[in-house]
Amino acid sequence: MDRQFILSCCSTVDLSYDYMASREIPVLSYTYMVDGKEYVDDMGRDPEARPRFYRMLAEGKLPQTSQINVARYGEFFESLLQKGDVLHVAFTSGQSASVNNAYTAAKELREKYPDRKLVVVDSLCSSSGYGLLVDMAADLRDSGASLEETEKWLLENRNKVHHQFFSSNMTQFHRTGRVSGAAAAVASILNICPLMRLDAAGAIKAYDKVRGKKKAIAATVDAMAAHAQGGTEYDGRCWVCHSECPEDAQMMIRALEERFPKQRGRIRLCHIGPVIGSHSGTGTVAVFFMGDERPVME
Repeated sequence: MDRQFILSCCSTVDLSYDYMASREIPVLSYTYMVDGKEYVDDMGRDPEARPRFYRMLAEGKLPQTSQINVARYGEFFESLLQKGDVLHVAFTSGQSASVNNAYTAAKELREKYPDRKLVVVDSLCSSSGYGLLVDMAADLRDSGASLEETEKWLLENRNKVHHQFFSSNMTQFHRTGRVSGAAAAVASILNICPLMRLDAAGAIKAYDKVRGKKKAIAATVDAMAAHAQGGTEYDGRCWVCHSECPEDAQMMIRALEERFPKQRGRIRLCHIGPVIGSHSGTGTVAVFFMGDERPVME
C-alpha cells in the first residue's frame, strides 16, 4: 500500500498496541508514577500491566501522570521524519497541556527538516474516542488521501466524536480532587452515577446524575440516540470502553444493540488504560460514536 505520509498518535487512544501496529500507526507512550516508580503505558504488550495498575488503585495507591515533554516528542518525531512526512494526532488539550510541547517540538524540527512536512493536530478527544478518531484518519490515509486532506478532515470532524460516559465508583474522582469527600460519600450511599461527556474543548463535563447503573446506561443510550448521525439508524463506528467493569460494559453493549439495530455484532469493546484510569478509577463505562457537533459547556 502506497501511503503518502506517516500517521501517529499517543498511547491514550486506549487501543491495544497490536491493533495500532496492525494499522501501522506509531505510538508515543505516556508514563505514570506509583510510589516513586515510573511505569510505561504499554497498551497491553505486558498482559499483567493493566491488572497490576488497577490492583494498585484498589490498594489505595495514587498514580501520578505527567505531560510528554518537548525532548521526547522531538525524539519521536525525528525518528519518523527520517522515513517520511508526519501527521501526529495529539491527546486532547482539554485534559493535558502535552500538545503544546508537541507543537514546540514540531516547530524546531521543521527548521531542521525543511523538506519534510510535520503537522500536529489537537484531537480534542480522549481514551478510545481519541482512538476512534485516529482509526478513521487511518482509513483516509489508506484510501490515498494526502496529509493535508487528512488534516482538514480531522479538524472538521474531531468535535463530532462523542464521548458519553458514567461512573459507578467515585473513589478516584475524590482522590484526584475532582469531587469532594462528602460528595463522593453521598454518591456511594445513594448509588448515584454522574453522567459525563466531553465538551467542544475536549474537557470532561458532568451534566447530570442518576441513581443506579441501569438508569445510567439508559440515559447514555438516550444521549446517543439524540446525537448520533442518523439517530437510531446510526451505522458508523461505535466503541465501548470500560475501567475494570466488564459486566457493566456488556450491559451497555446489549442496550446499544437493542436500540441501534445496525450496531448488532459490530461494537468494539476497549479497555481504559492506566493514564486515563489514573483519573477515572474503576467503574467507568464510556460510549464513543460519530454525531453532531459537541456543545460548548460551562
